[in-house]
Amino acid sequence: MLDNMSVEEMAQYLGCDEAPVDFALFWENELSKLSEWEPVYELKEMAVVLAFAVCYELRFISLDGSSIYSKVILPKKLKPTSVMLRFHGYQGRSADWSEAFKYVAEGVAVVMMDVRGQAGKSEDFSQVKGNTVKGHIVRGMLEGPSHLFYRQVYLDIGLLGKIIGQLPQTKGCPLISFGESQGGALALIAGAILPEVERVFAIYPFLSDFRRVLALKYEAEAYDDLYRHFKFTDPFHRQAEQVFETLGYIDVKNFASLIKGDVTMICGLLDDVCPPSTQFAIYNRLTAVKEMLIMPEYGHEALNVDCQDLLFSWATGKNLC
Repeated sequence: MLDNMSVEEMAQYLGCDEAPVDFALFWENELSKLSEWEPVYELKEMAVVLAFAVCYELRFISLDGSSIYSKVILPKKLKPTSVMLRFHGYQGRSADWSEAFKYVAEGVAVVMMDVRGQAGKSEDFSQVKGNTVKGHIVRGMLEGPSHLFYRQVYLDIGLLGKIIGQLPQTKGCPLISFGESQGGALALIAGAILPEVERVFAIYPFLSDFRRVLALKYEAEAYDDLYRHFKFTDPFHRQAEQVFETLGYIDVKNFASLIKGDVTMICGLLDDVCPPSTQFAIYNRLTAVKEMLIMPEYGHEALNVDCQDLLFSWATGKNLC
């Protein structure tokens, strides 16, 4: 299934639903918990010896007692020029250590968080311990916004930013955020909830405009849980308004106006996982300096032509493109 909107229609599209009426108040209350939180974390240096970088494992205890794991790679001799928060795709884990080295060699520190309940080393104690693999969108959507899985992931990002802002090695450094798919969504969320994030680079972001996703019958694994909920649990859509109202609290497009840093997005028009129109619903709501790069022949796939050089240039300021 492919998106049926033209690019011209997408350029004006804002999404099917507006944010819940108390969206701003809800997140103001949630984020206030971050200022009250006293960090409990361990930063452990890895034994590997590199000429230009120092590698650390960071573990911290989140608001609900979950243990969140991140890789931290810092330039060895100089204070970082900036810190990249890099987020991974749905059901995955943080990138390999060596993926960060090209940025660190140019003075950019890299922090890569494992999303709780997915394939990495973070643990999710809120409802299920370990790798839950599926059900992350629908978890809590009938119980209310405070029960949503991604609500807690967003707060984990806020706590990670607070810790990075306190570490002697990175204190005072500007933040930038990057990710693809789920990672693209979380990079945008970081830009919305962390004032220190000056630039965001998001590739085909996930978690946007859920009603549109369902209407298009996108059955790809990323949104399969939502499709299956209605097919096998609520086939007459009696719960639809409740579901979409609750999911509005984690819908990335509803955070777009909160982002103050510059934003670059990449969208493949053949994306059959995250509908392009749902990505434009985020982009069109951004009020910061922004750029949308469109790839007409690409879907939800590896972007190995020009894009990696573009990302390196964006992160380091060394123009390869």
